[in-house]
Amino acid sequence: MSKLRLVNKGIFLLNSVFAAFLLLSYALPYIFSRSFPSLSVLSLTVPILIVINLMFMLYWILRLKKQFLLSFLILLLGYQHVFSFYKLPFGKTKERAEAVSLMSYNVRLFNVYEWIDDEGIADKISTFLKDQDPDILCLQEFYFEKEAMFDHYPYRYIKYKTENQKTGQAIFSRFPIVDRGSLEFPDTGNNAIYADIVKNDDTVRIYNLHLESLRINPEKEDLSQKNSGRLLKRIGTSFAIQQAQANIFNKHQETCMYKKIVCGDFNNTQYSNIYKKIRGDMKDTFEEAGKGFGKTFDFKYFPVRIDFIMVDGEMEVISHKNFKERYSDHYPVSSSLIF
Repeated sequence: MSKLRLVNKGIFLLNSVFAAFLLLSYALPYIFSRSFPSLSVLSLTVPILIVINLMFMLYWILRLKKQFLLSFLILLLGYQHVFSFYKLPFGKTKERAEAVSLMSYNVRLFNVYEWIDDEGIADKISTFLKDQDPDILCLQEFYFEKEAMFDHYPYRYIKYKTENQKTGQAIFSRFPIVDRGSLEFPDTGNNAIYADIVKNDDTVRIYNLHLESLRINPEKEDLSQKNSGRLLKRIGTSFAIQQAQANIFNKHQETCMYKKIVCGDFNNTQYSNIYKKIRGDMKDTFEEAGKGFGKTFDFKYFPVRIDFIMVDGEMEVISHKNFKERYSDHYPVSSSLIF
């Protein structure tokens, strides 16, 4: 450090701060999330912290300075976080005739309130889904007027949160549904549903989750210093609600005797305690067979992955795909699996 010029000493000090924040973000899902939910907001910034530390590391490497080791070692320590952020486009898709295709998609009520300035969004979603034609389709923020769009699926389970609300979650299947149910998250419009489907002699439970929203709109949110405290408090409150919802889910899934697939809109990233709590020892299909950043939410500042497909370890993940069609504030994700 003594050999560094004054400017580089300042840069290394800044480097140390961002390295410390990244290291803290690794620990947050395990330490602070329940007692201090507001601190969990830091988990949302992990992609930014990874990129910043990579830039610092390259800066020191280009100057042949050993200070690159700080960010290098922090990134190495959290290598799972790095590779969960971006998957190298290597490997070929292994097409298998017996594979089952599953898609998860938050359709945002098919744009009924015209968030996107396009009257044809519902028709575009319908055409897209028919073209993709997944064997199992899980939709979040489903709207009751669109049930007829999915008459080509012989089996379905649609659960509206309330009789008057007419919005909820839906599971459509080409395979028989032998049982179904709702987890009924309290005091919220969000919910989780499940359906037990049978393919040949194999029964698999499909969970379709929609967790509490963080209610952040980066284009309209007032991020001024005056409002930052209220924003932080609001996000912390949402994190705490998500914790309670994840606990309800875990308690329910522990009673399941079948192999499981868990998918949906978690409204939180792969760096959060919520994600780790729900995933457990399951496989994340993006980490198994995805490519690129795996972006699933329309956030203009950096790629955000908050929609997931997870499967039991004994299932084989053949492929994973992220789509770029912008018909909602979410992008659809799909995977091919061997039960």
